[in-house]
Amino acid sequence: MAQLSDDCFAFGGPLLSVEAAASLIAERVPVIAGSETVPLWRADGRIAAETVHARRDLPPFANSAVDGYAVRFADLSAAGETLLPVRGRLAAGGSPAGLSAVGAAVRIFTGAPMPAEADTVFMQEDVRIEGDRVGLPAGLKRGANSRPAGEDIAQGAVVIEAGRRLTPPDLALAAATGHAGIAVRRRLRVAVFSTGDELAEPGAPLGPGAIHDSNRVLLATLLARLGAEVADLGILRDDPAALRGRLSEAARAHDLILTSGGVSTGEEDHVKAAVEAVGRLVLWRLAIKPGRPVAMGLIGSTPVVGLPGNPVAVYVTLLVVVRPLLARLAGEAFSPPLPQPARAAFRYRKKTGRREYVRVSLRRAPDGTVEAVKFPRDGAGVLTSLTGSDGLAELPEDATGVEEGQTVAVFLHPLLW
Repeated sequence: MAQLSDDCFAFGGPLLSVEAAASLIAERVPVIAGSETVPLWRADGRIAAETVHARRDLPPFANSAVDGYAVRFADLSAAGETLLPVRGRLAAGGSPAGLSAVGAAVRIFTGAPMPAEADTVFMQEDVRIEGDRVGLPAGLKRGANSRPAGEDIAQGAVVIEAGRRLTPPDLALAAATGHAGIAVRRRLRVAVFSTGDELAEPGAPLGPGAIHDSNRVLLATLLARLGAEVADLGILRDDPAALRGRLSEAARAHDLILTSGGVSTGEEDHVKAAVEAVGRLVLWRLAIKPGRPVAMGLIGSTPVVGLPGNPVAVYVTLLVVVRPLLARLAGEAFSPPLPQPARAAFRYRKKTGRREYVRVSLRRAPDGTVEAVKFPRDGAGVLTSLTGSDGLAELPEDATGVEEGQTVAVFLHPLLW
């Protein structure tokens, strides 16, 4: 009797590695033109369109890092306590004009500019007050508790590299170095639709054999988190002519088209053929699990990616294939996130030649080590495996499985978004 496979995509033909797919994307897909300047508070998550330089030193002047007394180091005794008169007072925002620390100590507060000749600050809790004089203990190093101008970043230095996906700290640094706005790439316009006669809109009554369409919700929300402007094109039925027409129409108005379902080899899988009919195919079928059936092509200059129909496969292929594609289109300098190492608390077998992503949760073992626990069900249609897990354990192509106690690389869900 012939051995039957439990792999629903175990048909013949070459499979493309994740790296090969990324190379094809880099070769065939151009960066989308267009930028705009926006206020800093509106730039979070956007892609920097140009390199940003510091307009001034940060900090812009030498200042005190503590509340205390500013002095000239040359006035201090190396052998014991130094007693100096207190001359003046400087708070943050004050002017040091007319104040000199030569032969005296100046009362100073955190962030206040250093007075003339001062180069060292004693913390207030370390000194002794004697009338209008202050006793300063020996042993403090020159420059202690003083922040020189440009200590953080010097005027003219690079603050943000072009292509960086901006974060709140990036924008705070831009503000601190004199910028009120920043040039960013325009948002990508991404069209999303699902295919299949079995699909119904979320919340609609279900007929015989029908299921609610969850993939568009998954795709649209993840794409929004990645900064795209998403156009929901709804559900397309299994009609080859209609599919070709809608793809061509969407390509004229969008930077990227994403579909889910209809990319395998069944009689009702029409996406791959439709892409080939109105454009050209770039890649099909990746050496990954879940998510092997992926079709990517170009209609004119607009990329179109046909993702699998199962929601977990949609999730994985979006992060593995579409995420780098979005970065390429947006001009983003993208590097995959670094995984967290964890000790496997499960055994798992896999075939060589393909990269697998296993849904896992993390826990702290009694010995303090972070452990990865496999979700109990493997199906690519099990949505609860995403809501009930912390991330994806990546198993490389040459691995044959995982043994308990082995270290695995886990990509946490939020890092992938």
